[in-house]
This record gives sequence, structure tokens and C-alpha cells, in this order.
Amino acid sequence: MAKKLKTQTSAGRKEKDAKSHSRAQRAVTKHAASEHQFQHIPWHTIPLEELNPLLQRQFVVGQEIMLARVLLKKGCIVPEHSHHNEQLTYVLDGALKFWIDGREIVIHAGEVLCIPAHMPHKVEALEDTVDLDVFNPPRADWINKTDQYLRGQK
Repeated sequence: MAKKLKTQTSAGRKEKDAKSHSRAQRAVTKHAASEHQFQHIPWHTIPLEELNPLLQRQFVVGQEIMLARVLLKKGCIVPEHSHHNEQLTYVLDGALKFWIDGREIVIHAGEVLCIPAHMPHKVEALEDTVDLDVFNPPRADWINKTDQYLRGQK
């Protein structure tokens, strides 16, 4: 009985997540290999997508997962946002400052940050940085290029 007393906000978020997940699945179907194929994709064969003067990315989409290579110039700000995707961020080179869960944390080369679904976070590149971001499920807003919070700003 207690489970049925959830707020409209929680119910609305679940409905929105279900719709977003459905859109993500359609987008992934267009971009992923069939379940019986493997992919070998050198990064140099994927064009760099310039989102703004300080932020570029490349990504590969699998059946249920996405890997992105993100290049951030020093001073790049990724505004606070959240998403229904679980995220792992692995810094290959450089350093990123995160504002997450009421804390500030700096992630250096060789370190990983695990970000649960729906957790708001903001990022600043403290130096030129290259990171790998893994998302489950894949980010439909990135695939469909509807991620306006990343485009055209510092």
C-alpha cells in the first residue's frame, strides 16, 4: 500500500524516463550493431563533434551501452544536469572538478567517478582533459543531438 502513495513527481519522472528510454532504444537501434556482430572502431575513424569552442566528443554505441571520448579544454564548464543514464567517467589525461551530491570533488588522470542515474552534476575542466564516459543505457539526447545544454557555450 505504501508504494502506491508515491508522489506525482516520482510517478511523472518514471513515465518520462520510460518515454525517454523508449526514444533511446529507437535511437540505439539505428546506431548499434546487431546483437550477433562485434564492432572494431578506431577512434581516428570517428569524426570529432565540436559542441562548443571548449568541448568536443566522439562516441560508440552498443546494444545497451555507450562509450564516449570527451575532450575538454581548460575552463570548459558542463552545466548542471542529470539524466536517467548511469555514468562512469574515467579521466585519461587532465583533471575535472565535479559538483555532485552536495560536494566538490576533483578527478585526476587514472581515476573513475561513478554517477548514479538522476544525480545532478556539474563539471569544470581544471586543465585540458580527455576522459572516457560510459553510459547505460546510451544517451539518446547525444545520439539525436538534442543536448542543448552542451552546445554553443563555454
